[in-house]
Amino acid sequence: MSAAALRFGVQLSLKPPQEQFDLVRRIEALGFDAVFTGDHVSFHNPMYESLTLLATYVPITSRLRLGTAVYLLALRQPAIAAKITATLDVLSGGRFIFGVGVGGENPKEFEVCGVPHAERGARVSEAIDVVRTLWRDSPATFKGRFTQFSGVSLDPKPVQKPGPPIWIGGRSDAALARAGRHGDGWVSYVVQPERYGQSLDKIRAAAAAAGRTLDRFAAAHLAFVTVGRDWESAKAVWAAALTKRYAQDFEPLARKYGIIGTPEQCAEQLERFRAAGCNYVILNPIGPAAEEREQVERLAAEVVPKLRG
Repeated sequence: MSAAALRFGVQLSLKPPQEQFDLVRRIEALGFDAVFTGDHVSFHNPMYESLTLLATYVPITSRLRLGTAVYLLALRQPAIAAKITATLDVLSGGRFIFGVGVGGENPKEFEVCGVPHAERGARVSEAIDVVRTLWRDSPATFKGRFTQFSGVSLDPKPVQKPGPPIWIGGRSDAALARAGRHGDGWVSYVVQPERYGQSLDKIRAAAAAAGRTLDRFAAAHLAFVTVGRDWESAKAVWAAALTKRYAQDFEPLARKYGIIGTPEQCAEQLERFRAAGCNYVILNPIGPAAEEREQVERLAAEVVPKLRG
């Protein structure tokens, strides 16, 4: 993995459509590299369907990469996911990043999708292969545990060859092994820099065992960030917003996992991830929805320049 320049994406919370579109246009104008969206079919809070949302960004942007961080692939039939993502890549001129994950913290969404919760890891591992096969081959044939077909073509193919990069999300050893064996990248969240570096070592080991080299591997981190006038006031905003989002108490997690405080403090905390091997930071501004735009502006003006140097 080369120590490439740090890239920066932004992940946004849900807003009314026009507000969402205006902010995405602004993110492109500010020079960020990508905009990402999370994914749930059913969640504690309202969420747009992720690939539909990214499709709405296609005509209002020209340069931004459009990514999922991360798409719960086990909840969807893999051929349908391959079809939608290939379409999104074509419509965007090859700007799509397919971050996928196993999920599972919300068993009800597996129930509503008719997918056994216990099979989610195995389904994701196989579905990644199904999606890549359908993106690449004409006609395509596959024989797996959950999916079998022969002589089928899904067209048009993605613009990116052999397909959009697939980033694997997660913190478990199974997710890290999956990233090493199958991933074009990895995206973490709620980890500390030390564990991030150790996780990259596990990914490299899994890749080496599979005979893969990770020379163009995206080592990404989804950073929950709140820029404020000082650490304490930013922490209060961060903890309150994430406690509401995930319906669990985030107050004790702030010191461990938050990118919190003055622009200097936030940059310093992100620098530790770069030192651990991270080359792609996905900034998720945490706080009241009404302040998200101001957070994006401050990140662009006061935090990112300190790390791009």
